[in-house]
Amino acid sequence: MAQSNWRFAIRALRSRNYRLFFGGQSISLVGTWMTRIATSWLVYRLTKSPFLLGLTSFAGQAPTFFLGPFAGVWVDRWDRHRTLIVTQILSMLQSFGLAVLALLHVITIWEVILLMLFQGLINSFDMPARQAFVVQMVDDRNDLSNAIALNSSMVNAARLVGPAIAGVLIAAVGEGYCFLLDGISYIAVIVSLFSMHVQPRAAGQAHRRVLVDFREGWTYVTRSVPIRSILLLLSVISIVGMPYTVLMPVFASKVLGGGAHTLGFLMSAVGVGALASALSLAARKTVLGLGRMIAISAALFGATLIAFSFSRVLWLSLVLLLFTGFGFLQQMAASNTILQTIVAEEKRGRVMSFYAMSFQGVAPFGSLIAGAFAARIGAPHTLAFGGATCIVAGLWFARELPAIRHDVRPIYRELGILPELAGGIHTASQLQTPPKT
Repeated sequence: MAQSNWRFAIRALRSRNYRLFFGGQSISLVGTWMTRIATSWLVYRLTKSPFLLGLTSFAGQAPTFFLGPFAGVWVDRWDRHRTLIVTQILSMLQSFGLAVLALLHVITIWEVILLMLFQGLINSFDMPARQAFVVQMVDDRNDLSNAIALNSSMVNAARLVGPAIAGVLIAAVGEGYCFLLDGISYIAVIVSLFSMHVQPRAAGQAHRRVLVDFREGWTYVTRSVPIRSILLLLSVISIVGMPYTVLMPVFASKVLGGGAHTLGFLMSAVGVGALASALSLAARKTVLGLGRMIAISAALFGATLIAFSFSRVLWLSLVLLLFTGFGFLQQMAASNTILQTIVAEEKRGRVMSFYAMSFQGVAPFGSLIAGAFAARIGAPHTLAFGGATCIVAGLWFARELPAIRHDVRPIYRELGILPELAGGIHTASQLQTPPKT
């Protein structure tokens, strides 16, 4: 029975393309997390400024906000597989650029910011393409939710390993080697993408103007109560909650009195909690109940942020960050799963670009604000306020659940997720249009 449950939890790996992606990306993401930690520590070491920490994060994520929704239009038109190959190669070159400057000891804060801006431009196309490509990698559409959960497991397993390695490397030989290993790690995912056998998908309507397709995607998102509510909650959490990662060097150094290794431990604790959350989602047999889980996990995330902001003991901070990681990942991955389940295929790239904008695109504004507030009132008070706002946002989403369920239920019936009512129903339009008499 245990073996059967384990196989069910990794069922998306039965698909060859997804198995290749999972293997290559697992290696690459360890390098990505090493670079994240190394970049934060490098900026703080060079400047000792919480504001510049926020500004660096802003530069790396702001392009997703400004370009992401338009990038989604192109993702719906382009071949997603080829798009990912290009973005991964460019990301590799960006990491090697950081490595060269850091290893030659000529890197400055402004060069870091410019290279982070370049990575942000890449991510504007990479994130929606990556999210939309998942459905093409799994052979059985029923494995889609499991693939999304496994993606989250992969990201957070890397979050567990990458920061720990980065902390040791930074203390021993400096940040440059973290960037170098990250650049090398991209080779794994690039090879996996070239090894795939991908069925070509129907091209988007390239003859239409970009603004027309953008407006169509925007209307689709804003008129859907489930999509609109999920993205609004995700935006709030990203603005007021996600900046905790930007402020983590301040907590590691000033609040807890540690160094680079302390920062690695703190981020690894978040990774452990997030990994546990992702594995729990992978073991789920249905998407039913995820809406309620989104509300609960948003409140949990906020509550643990408040508690962490008051902690001055390392072991207690590590325990609290386990629950912080669990709550954030549960809310983010559950949101992704519902969106991927209910979205129309021809609008998937655009919807996932709005998801990327809500998840990563608005976060830099929060990072910038958090950096400014932390410089004035301190990082602990800034984080406590963000946590309280997350709790309020979770309560609002809980109040919206009846309306969300009302709109989602017909789609679930059509897909057979509610099998007792699925018979005889073939299209969404049949569910919404009364039969002719």
